[in-house]
Amino acid sequence: MSQRRFLLLLAAAIVALALALLFGGQHHLAGDTQGKLLLPGLGADLNGVSTVTIRKGAAKPAVSLRRSADQWTVAELDNYPADVLKLRRLLLSLAEARLTEEKTSNPANYAQIGVDDPAAAGAAGSEISIVTPHGTSTLIIGKPTGGGNFVRFAADATSYIAEPGISFETEPRYWFDTRLLDIPVATIQSIAVHPADGPAYVLHRASPASDAFALAGVPPGRTASDAKSLAPSPTAFGTLGADDVAAASSIDFGKPSTAVLTLSDGDTITLSGATAGEKRWITLTDTKNAALDAKAKGRAYLIARYRYDSIFRPLENLLVPKPAVPPKMSPVDKSAPVRSGPPVPLQR
Repeated sequence: MSQRRFLLLLAAAIVALALALLFGGQHHLAGDTQGKLLLPGLGADLNGVSTVTIRKGAAKPAVSLRRSADQWTVAELDNYPADVLKLRRLLLSLAEARLTEEKTSNPANYAQIGVDDPAAAGAAGSEISIVTPHGTSTLIIGKPTGGGNFVRFAADATSYIAEPGISFETEPRYWFDTRLLDIPVATIQSIAVHPADGPAYVLHRASPASDAFALAGVPPGRTASDAKSLAPSPTAFGTLGADDVAAASSIDFGKPSTAVLTLSDGDTITLSGATAGEKRWITLTDTKNAALDAKAKGRAYLIARYRYDSIFRPLENLLVPKPAVPPKMSPVDKSAPVRSGPPVPLQR
């Protein structure tokens, strides 16, 4: 064997060994990664989480959820109470997610899978930062893939696939506690309504043991609808929730509609309503529920239009419709001259 041929074979062997070591190392890394928990300590730290922030396409967090004593609040909504169930579902999904595959470490490829810098405008992914007594974990959740998502730790170059999928919203209004009222019709004794436009009226229970309601304020010459139509709908005040919350001072309540509910336990709840374009806002005050009154103080709530309409019903909707008036015939003008002319011959 010539020296030249020997050197060529030696070089080929070295290259083959290097490739074997390279791919063998990568396979070993993938084997170590596969099946590992995304956040190994989070499951044990769920009750110790104090802050969760979400950021997308901006330097500042879009949502900041903070725990104070036993209450979670949304900082961007003036520290309004947060929806704890939604937050817990997110934390559980992060605690249970596992890494299934290692992906790119090249920053040039991050945008394709949504794990690029979440502070950049137009970023596809979202950053979640979780603070616990044992430290802070910051993750970038990228685009969905298969049964999971691409993910990357903000401080690391390597990205992965984590399963099952992790989904969440990046708007503050998704995270607040939407619950407002849940009043059964059986507990309502009376409702005094004063629409912004139109006459006021009072609906009251016909008798303590009756399900029927009567109408006070029937105009002369009119008749109230039947008792079933007068009774408030179960969907008017039952499981009433908000779609958004804002400072009451930011909504024009200069000419409100009002509804005052008197309940069987002596509680009185006052709702004031305002229309802003296609949106319907209300405020709440409660004489006996101190927690609700404190939560609602200075707040306005956006509710569904059909809910608003069922709370502030106009008086006309509670009356038997007026009978239809037949159209008037035009009177014959006897003073008009009668047109004359030759007789029209009859056709055979």
